[in-house]
Amino acid sequence: APLGADEFEQLPQAPLGADEFEQLPQAPLGADEFEQLMVPLGPFEKGPTLAVGVSGGPDSMALCALADDWARRRAGRILALVVDHRLRPESGDEARRVIGWLGGLGIAHALLIRHGPDIPVAVHATARAARYRLMGDYCRDKAILHLLLAHHRDDQAETLLLRIAGASGLDGLAAMAAVVEGLGPRLLRPLLGLPMARLRATLAARGLPSIDDPSNRNLAYGRVRMRRLAPILAADGVDAERLTRTAAALGRARVITEGAVADFLAAAVTIHPAGFCRLDGDAYREAPDEIAKRALARMLLCIGTAAYGPRGERLQRLHEALADGPLTAGRTLGGCRILPHKQAVLLCREPRAVSGPARLEAGGSLLWDGRFQVRAGNGGKPMTVRRLDREGWSLIPKPDRKALRGRLPGAVRPSLPALYDLDGIVAVPHLGYMRRGLGYEYDGACSAEFRPARSLAPAAFAFAAAAG
Repeated sequence: APLGADEFEQLPQAPLGADEFEQLPQAPLGADEFEQLMVPLGPFEKGPTLAVGVSGGPDSMALCALADDWARRRAGRILALVVDHRLRPESGDEARRVIGWLGGLGIAHALLIRHGPDIPVAVHATARAARYRLMGDYCRDKAILHLLLAHHRDDQAETLLLRIAGASGLDGLAAMAAVVEGLGPRLLRPLLGLPMARLRATLAARGLPSIDDPSNRNLAYGRVRMRRLAPILAADGVDAERLTRTAAALGRARVITEGAVADFLAAAVTIHPAGFCRLDGDAYREAPDEIAKRALARMLLCIGTAAYGPRGERLQRLHEALADGPLTAGRTLGGCRILPHKQAVLLCREPRAVSGPARLEAGGSLLWDGRFQVRAGNGGKPMTVRRLDREGWSLIPKPDRKALRGRLPGAVRPSLPALYDLDGIVAVPHLGYMRRGLGYEYDGACSAEFRPARSLAPAAFAFAAAAG
C-alpha cells in the first residue's frame, strides 16, 4: 500500500550529512542575476577593470567566470589574482594549475607569491592575511579600483557563528560587509547572499574545473567545525539563509549606529595634520554612552597604529573618566596619550609607542610609524627619520625653539617625525623648521603628510541581504 502522510511523519529521520547538505539541487547563476548582484556594489567606471581573487575553489572559479562575462559586456576586463601563500607544500602546484585553467579561458591573470618563513599555526588566518595584503598591494600598484572576493552565504553564516562564539559586539555580529572601502581597492563581495550549492551548480553548468582544498575538511579550524554543524542547525531552522538574514538585520543596526558616531565625530572632534585630535569634552559628556564610547575607540584607532581598537575594561574606564567630568590627569591607551588641554581633551601619539629610526634616501619617501608619509627633496644626502625627542629638540637653535614653541601643543612635539643627518637635525616639517646653511644644495622641501591607517570615520558598513 502507498505510504500515507501520517505514516511518513512517524518515520525516523537520519540527519543530513554535510556532503549531502551541500549537494541539494540548485539552479546555476545566470548572467542577468549576477548583473543585479553587482548593481548595489557600484558605481563602476566606463570599461571597468576589476581584479578577482581566485584560489581555484568552486566559489572563486564561478565568480571569475561570471565577472569576466559582466566586464566584457561593458567593454571592460578582469584580472584574476592567484596567490601562492606557500603555507602548504602543494600550494605552488595548485597555483600553477589554476593559472593554466585561466589561460585556457582567455582570462588575464597574475601570480602573486608570499615570501617569508613557514608559519605552523593559524594557517587559515595567515593565508587570508597574505592574500589580502598581496592582492591589495598589486591593485594599488596597477591602479585597479575594485577587487572582487568570492565569499558566499555559507561563509557569511559561518562568520556569524564564529563571531557569536567569540562574544563579538554589534560590529562583529553584522559579519562580512558587501563593500569595504579603505586605502586600497574597494573590496566587493557580490555573492554574499548566495549559497555555495548554487556556485557549484554554476561551475558544473559551465564545465569548469576547481580545486578541493583539504584544509577545508580539517576540524582543527573553527570555520570547518561550524560548517559541519550546518546540517544539525538547519534541522532546527537555523540554516544559512536565516543566519545571513540575521547578519543583515544586525548590519542595518550597525549602519544606523555608525551614522550617529560619524555625526558626533564631525561635531565634536577636530583632527590636526600633525597627527593629533581635540575632543570637545562637554559634547562627549552629553552624548549617549554607546555613541561616545564608539567615537572614543575610533579616535584611538586613528591616532594610534593598532590593528584593532581597544575594548573591554580599559576602554570602559577611559570612557567613564571622560563622561563623568572634565579630565584632570593624563592617561594612555592604544598607543595614545589622552590629556586635558584648554577646556578640551587632547589625543596624541604616545612617544614610547612610536616606531624607531628609518633611513630615508634623498628624493625618497617612506611611511613612518604607520602614520606619516615622509618625503625628502632630490638634493642632499640620505637622512634618518625618527621622533623629535628631547635631544632633537635641543639641537634646534634656541631662538628658533622660542619661535616654534607655541605652534603645537607641547605634548605633541615628542612624537612628531623629524629628519636628521650626521650633523644633527635637518627639518621638522610640522613645525615648519629647516636648518639654515645645510652646506649642500637642497632641491625641494621635506614634508610629512598624516596618513593614518584607520580614518576617523570610515566608509559606512554595507550589508548584503540574503538571496534565494
